[in-house]
Amino acid sequence: MSRALQAGELVLLTDRKDRRYLTTLVEGRDFHTHAGSVAHDELIGGTEGMQVRTTRNAELTVWRPTLRDYVLKMPRGAQVVYPKDSAAILMQADVFPGARVLESGVGSGALSLSLLRAGVLVRGYEIREDFAQRAIENVTSFLGSEDADRYQVEIRDCYQGIEAEGLDRVVLDLPEPWQVVPHAATSLFAGGILVAYTPSMVQAVRMREACESGPWASVSTVEVLHRDWHIKGDAVRPEHRMVGHTGFITAARRLSD
Repeated sequence: MSRALQAGELVLLTDRKDRRYLTTLVEGRDFHTHAGSVAHDELIGGTEGMQVRTTRNAELTVWRPTLRDYVLKMPRGAQVVYPKDSAAILMQADVFPGARVLESGVGSGALSLSLLRAGVLVRGYEIREDFAQRAIENVTSFLGSEDADRYQVEIRDCYQGIEAEGLDRVVLDLPEPWQVVPHAATSLFAGGILVAYTPSMVQAVRMREACESGPWASVSTVEVLHRDWHIKGDAVRPEHRMVGHTGFITAARRLSD
């Protein structure tokens, strides 16, 4: 059984070359591409996986976007955390439904979406109001207002301190996350986890050094590389392009006092 597509829903349209287009269905509107247009009314009431023809006879397949699809296509002001890294961060942070998580440096909301999808309560710190507003809009657009109720973003500088106490996790996407290490130590429960996402190894080293002094243990740093494979009959080989280095993920657990 399939749920019918509704006006107001986000849909993903893919062509035969796997080009992807994200659009919101609106009655009376058309979706335009270089290969012609298709009426939204032709999609509304249809089902995922159906195939339609544009005015120039190009074939498009209609889907509801996955979180990965949305993150890579959503409006952004800041560089997003790639899906491969979001998945690793969720595992390194060991998030769980109902966890109280502070996320600092929310950017365009890519990592926020992954955290919220996992059922956590996210309190975000962001120093730029335009980024904060974009993150809220992206979260609401994909998850809806009900799930967005678990998302609170404040215009605050995490380097100056963390107001919240009794946190389960602290997740940082900041240029100098080591400045937050002492604040996280006072805000996390014993056993809580601190995770920092940094693009350079120099930053990761500074983060590790900061965790050497204080109530931290089980410190680790990982990097995730993503490589697709070309598989067509007997022709099997790695794709020529891969998503290589994007960032390092450093995690540490708070010791008991």
